Amino acid sequence: MVFKVKFRGVRGSYPTAKFSHLKYGGNTSCVEVNVRDRLIILDAGTGIIELGENLTRDHILSGNSTDERTPIKATILISHIHQDHIQGLPFFSPIFIKTTELEVFGPDTGKEKLKDTLSTLLFDKGFPVSLEEIQGNININSYSQRQILVIKENNEHVLINAGDIKSQDFNENDIIITSYKTTAHPKNGSLCIKIQHRGKTLVYATDKECYVGSDKKFIEFAYGCDLLIHDAQYTHQDYISPIMPKQGYGHSTFNMAIETAKLAKAKKLYFFHYDPNYDDNILDMLDKDFQNMTVDFNFSKENLEIAL
Repeated sequence: MVFKVKFRGVRGSYPTAKFSHLKYGGNTSCVEVNVRDRLIILDAGTGIIELGENLTRDHILSGNSTDERTPIKATILISHIHQDHIQGLPFFSPIFIKTTELEVFGPDTGKEKLKDTLSTLLFDKGFPVSLEEIQGNININSYSQRQILVIKENNEHVLINAGDIKSQDFNENDIIITSYKTTAHPKNGSLCIKIQHRGKTLVYATDKECYVGSDKKFIEFAYGCDLLIHDAQYTHQDYISPIMPKQGYGHSTFNMAIETAKLAKAKKLYFFHYDPNYDDNILDMLDKDFQNMTVDFNFSKENLEIAL
């Protein structure tokens, strides 16, 4: 298959290591996407750790010496720098292999560049090894919704300003990545990410809170996608709770995700970014409650694989 998706972490906020969460998984946000011969990783929550272990194992088995082994190459797209989307990066074992090549893209935080934010937040202040001491080759790039990221057939990464697009900038083998910035999420917002290749489209929309009457610009952004992975952190009851309401927290309900998928005419919807308090029984119950919906919806689970 040319375009494959595998869920590595489907929780929001913080990881949950409980027996009651085994069916759906307790790791935070990370989705593995294999397009053509390029590995693209959406967010670096704790779900990226096991992915790193798998990649490292395959790397070691690929040859008898460092020079003979196939290098690990990947593109990591960060939606925003909340902990549940970046906390697994220092424990991503390929970064400690000198032949690893990572291209990391994500939004700047205010006046600070993404590289400076990740270096300070994840390594300098919270890890025994600084970013400069990491053996792997990690290229951290600032990326915004005003830019288009093109991964060429030779795996060259090209950033193009949206206003400067020319037809010759693309060919049929390119992987084209665009983004849509949400503003409902607190502080600096979050990037929803769209990956397109050979007529197939994946939209990843985590930490996105819907508007009353839907988010018309996002509907246009995601329209007709083959797969929509959409934030569904809360039930409607928790969202409007008179005791602890979640409005304004930057997350959607399951119903909001369904309505968005319906309006965007998404072919498949996968709920994502579950509240850590929702155990397997709660998610199973919600699955049954939504059975009469006309949208083709699914509940994302760790290690679940999809082919587009």
